[in-house]
Amino acid sequence: MKLVIFDCDGTIVDSQNGIYEAMVHAYGVLGIEPPKRFETIAIIGLSLPEAFAVLASSESDATRRELARHYKNAFMDMKRDPAHHEPLFPGAAHVIESLAAREDIRLGIATGKSQRGVVRLFDREGWHPHFVTVQTADDHPSKPHPSMILAAMADAGVGPSRTVMIGDTTYDIEMARAAGVGAVGVTWGYHAPPLLDGAGAHVLVDEYSQLPAVIDRLIEELEAAA
Repeated sequence: MKLVIFDCDGTIVDSQNGIYEAMVHAYGVLGIEPPKRFETIAIIGLSLPEAFAVLASSESDATRRELARHYKNAFMDMKRDPAHHEPLFPGAAHVIESLAAREDIRLGIATGKSQRGVVRLFDREGWHPHFVTVQTADDHPSKPHPSMILAAMADAGVGPSRTVMIGDTTYDIEMARAAGVGAVGVTWGYHAPPLLDGAGAHVLVDEYSQLPAVIDRLIEELEAAA
């Protein structure tokens, strides 16, 4: 059995617009100059405390907590708006559903999203039956700590030489390497390919259609090296 773990924001869904709008709102409530869009995109994938430790490093702990609270409220308000939609990246649905149909693969999620956010995505796409394990920032230290991957492997009963993490940020790649699993970087997300390569990605892919063959080949290589 193989375990394929996906990050969510920037890997499955393109969520940057909503994240940035919520960030600008949070800073505006407190009368603080908001970060630039590229600065916000760079922290996607971290837990909120870690994200605001980076973006608001000069602010007090109390202010960072307030920023996180206002951000969460604004983001949840957007999610409740029927007009708000986080699109899937091209090819995501087809490849995820194809992988889920294979008898030799189990799927998981390891994300900085909340559990609620993942449930909403699964409700919308009908994906609840496809994933055997979902690990979120609600229950784990922020990436790149390997806790989420370790828990996913325990849930699925699959070891590191047969596990692959797929993500778009250096945090995903560093988390995968810390857990001793395969690290696949996707180039359509929020961190540039040279950063993913420098973080230790075993392989980079440019489109979803490449993933099935890359997963099989990488796991063969990991098993041979084990």
